[in-house]
Amino acid sequence: MSTEGLSIPGISMGSPGAGAADRVRRASLTGVLAALRRPTVAVVGVEAAAVLLAVLDVWLVIPPKAQPYSVYLSAAACLAVVFRRRFPFLAVLAAVPGFLAGWAQLASMITLGMLATRRQIHWQTWVGAGLVFICRFVQWPLEDFVQLSWREHFLDGIYGVLVAGMPIAIGLLIGARTEISAKLAELAKSRDRERRFHADAVRAEERARLAREMHDVVSHQITLIAMQAGALQAQAGNEGRTMETAQVIRQLSTRTLEELRSLVSVLRSGAEDDGPRPGIGELDHLIRTADMPVHLTVERLPDTVPSQVSAAAYRTVQECLTNVHKHAPGATATIRIQGGSGALNIEVRNERASRAGEHLPSGGHGLTGLAERARLLGGSFETADTEDGGFRVRARYPLER
Repeated sequence: MSTEGLSIPGISMGSPGAGAADRVRRASLTGVLAALRRPTVAVVGVEAAAVLLAVLDVWLVIPPKAQPYSVYLSAAACLAVVFRRRFPFLAVLAAVPGFLAGWAQLASMITLGMLATRRQIHWQTWVGAGLVFICRFVQWPLEDFVQLSWREHFLDGIYGVLVAGMPIAIGLLIGARTEISAKLAELAKSRDRERRFHADAVRAEERARLAREMHDVVSHQITLIAMQAGALQAQAGNEGRTMETAQVIRQLSTRTLEELRSLVSVLRSGAEDDGPRPGIGELDHLIRTADMPVHLTVERLPDTVPSQVSAAAYRTVQECLTNVHKHAPGATATIRIQGGSGALNIEVRNERASRAGEHLPSGGHGLTGLAERARLLGGSFETADTEDGGFRVRARYPLER
């Protein structure tokens, strides 16, 4: 049984072509609605409405015995509404005669409003406002204007102010709204750019901080591990000494892994706190495991040292000892930590290398990281060669910020 052409209330049945036709009609309607929402169609609609209102304003008030020139001037005023967007001032000049000698009041107001929208506070706007006011205040022909009483002149002046002022007020509001919208859009773009710049700066600073921490943690420990491994190779014949060196390598490796896990946990958590970090209190352990002669002097150390300053002091000593291992093997390092004047001063000095060491990789990032630490904490950092062929590092970290 075929259902083609069968109609039941509430249910429509037909051939596949009928459904296709419905889809085509819906697509056409959707296209029309989308076209109506386009800016170009909206502008055309506004233009057509403005011209239609201007024509009706003239056509509905033309007297039966109107002068031909008044009709022509009024028609020219209505035509001026069409090109008011491209030539606003010329449109006002073309519409004014039709208002003075005809009935094109609304056409003059529309063109004046567009002039105020485009030019805002400009001499053309005030000239156009004066012309529209005169056209409303002065009646044509002039003989009728002269015969008016002072009361009628006064009322015509009030109406002239309203007729000329209202389009200007509306135009200024539209222009101000457009300007504010443009500034808000520009401000939004500026905020987006500033937000991106801030995010980039935060990421760059975080990368620099992580680079410093990773360098400080890994460089010192791995340098000691490399030196212990070299000692282990040289002491292959001494079994007791070999076991002791192997134990030191194991301790250094374990400590390095623990600090790396701490950094990774801080990185994953995204917290502002950097987590537990070594400080001045652990310098003794650092010096005992340095495997080199070190002289430490501490003077007037305050009872309370900020955690960031304490960590910076530890990293400074750690990096300096690492550099002595790399570049001045066998040299003695002298460390002096002194508190006072609201700051913590650190000086690390080493002598000339007493023996040739193994070449270890170095990128120069350690001293750069220490300088960045000092800058972030509001302190200072400087390095210099000594007269005896050694090297000196001085750092100053404020205790109060």
